[in-house]
Formats: sequence, structure tokens, C-alpha cells
Amino acid sequence: MGLPKRLTEMQKRFAEFVVFGGPDGPVSKTEAALLAGYSPKRAAQEGSELTNPRQCPLVVEYIGKLHDERLQKHQVTYERHVAELDRIKQAALKKSSFSSAVNAEVARGKAAGLYIDRKIIKTGKLEDMSEQELEAKMKQILDDYAPLLNAKTVEGEAIEAPIVSESSEPTDEVSSSDPQN
Repeated sequence: MGLPKRLTEMQKRFAEFVVFGGPDGPVSKTEAALLAGYSPKRAAQEGSELTNPRQCPLVVEYIGKLHDERLQKHQVTYERHVAELDRIKQAALKKSSFSSAVNAEVARGKAAGLYIDRKIIKTGKLEDMSEQELEAKMKQILDDYAPLLNAKTVEGEAIEAPIVSESSEPTDEVSSSDPQN
């Protein structure tokens, strides 16, 4: 007995159930064999044999072909992606769902490269900096944020900027908010 020259209808149905699933979603090899019409007593064995390339190379080849077709059908390409986003936007506009339409249009713009999402991550620790580097960094921060620190509050009172001493020695100044004084 040699290998068959072509697939039977049951083998084709089995392959289609394996790749595309049944009415309720994905199915196992045994379930695919049952759905294809194989005997319930031999369904598990048939499922195993039909997916063995040594025993049923034509079925395995057909399953591979169906997998490739399915992947091509659902492949994401730039053109399909932008067209689908446009379809979603148009459906949202028909329903007067402007927020969804705007989101779809922004997603189309991102796909087209009109938006650039840039994140800058800086690393480093204060512990790794020298005393002079820390003082220079603190002075730079105070200079950069001086307009905010000297801003007027709603009541018209000025917010005082913290005083930074030039020395690195701790001071014995007493705060007026200290409850013990």
C-alpha cells in the first residue's frame, strides 16, 4: 500500500477544523477528527495520525498551506492598518462619537509617522556626584526655577526662595516653625 495521491473530503475538513477551529472556537486534534466525521472510537488516533508527516504528508502539507493563507489574510500591513483606522473613524463620525473618531485619527497619524513619542531617561545617583558637582547642580536648579520660586501667591504674598549657603557645613539655624522654640 502506497501513499494516497490526493486528500479525501474528510481529511480536508479535518485540516480546516485544526486551522480555523469549530463553531465554538479552537479545537483539539481529537475534536477536529470528530467534527470531520471520523469514528468517535478512533478520533484521538486519527487526529494523531493525520498530523504525522510520515503517515499523512498531504494532510500536513494542506494544514501548512491553510496556516499560511490565514496568516496572509490577517497580516498587518501599513496600508491595511491605515485603511482600518479610517473605517473606524468614519463609523465613529456617523455615530457622532467624536472622541473615538479623534483617537482613530491620532492612531492613523502615529502609524504614518506624524507623531514622535520621545522619552528621555536619565540615570545617575546623587551619591555618585562629588560635593562640587552637587553644589553646582543645586545652583543650576535654583537658577532655572527662580521665576517659580519668586512668584506671587493668590493673596499677593511673595513666596520666599530657600537660602542656600555656599559652604557645605551644616548650620545651626533654628527654624521659626520649630515647636520647641
